[in-house]
Amino acid sequence: MFKLAPEGYPFITIFAVLSVITAVIGPPWMVAVPLVLTAFMIYFFRDPDRVTTESRDLFYAPADGKVILIQETEENELLNKRALEVSIFMDVFNVHVNRAPCAGTVKEVERYPGRFIAAFKHDASMVNEHITMLMETEHGDVVVRQVAGLLARRAVCRVKPGASLKQGQRYGIIKFSSRLDVFLPLNTRIKVKLNDKVKAGESILGIIE
Repeated sequence: MFKLAPEGYPFITIFAVLSVITAVIGPPWMVAVPLVLTAFMIYFFRDPDRVTTESRDLFYAPADGKVILIQETEENELLNKRALEVSIFMDVFNVHVNRAPCAGTVKEVERYPGRFIAAFKHDASMVNEHITMLMETEHGDVVVRQVAGLLARRAVCRVKPGASLKQGQRYGIIKFSSRLDVFLPLNTRIKVKLNDKVKAGESILGIIE
């Protein structure tokens, strides 16, 4: 069954209405523009089902896209300790619904205002507007950061502190091209490499050793 992220309905409705209005009052060729935009919005906000094989020792990709960064670093917003960071860049053709990399309880969710530079740039994670979510898991705390980009001006986190998330469960979306960073425990063996293409809830990012 074809599913759409609920955040897409306002965009789809606007362009669909414009298509009807243009078809009624405008020249025939002009209706092509809002029709194409309506079709693109339906495509962009698609939300396909994913099959996540739940495992207590695995971390799955929280977003579709390309792996652009793998490093050990200090996460100083909510985690306040060193962790393994994996960053995934989503272009406009990727599914933009975000999923929990593991099972856990949401401890904190914080929105940070900022700029809107290209999300694939190294410093975009900290200077751009973003939402950081801290999860308490069986293997320690995990942080997932939704980063707005040059086109993506709005990240949406659907959960609040206290919520329980299953592995692979949908929890948010970033509208248009963007980036997602995940910070995993240091005893995680990373299973992806730079430029790998991953799918949220299906591609394994790492395994606890």
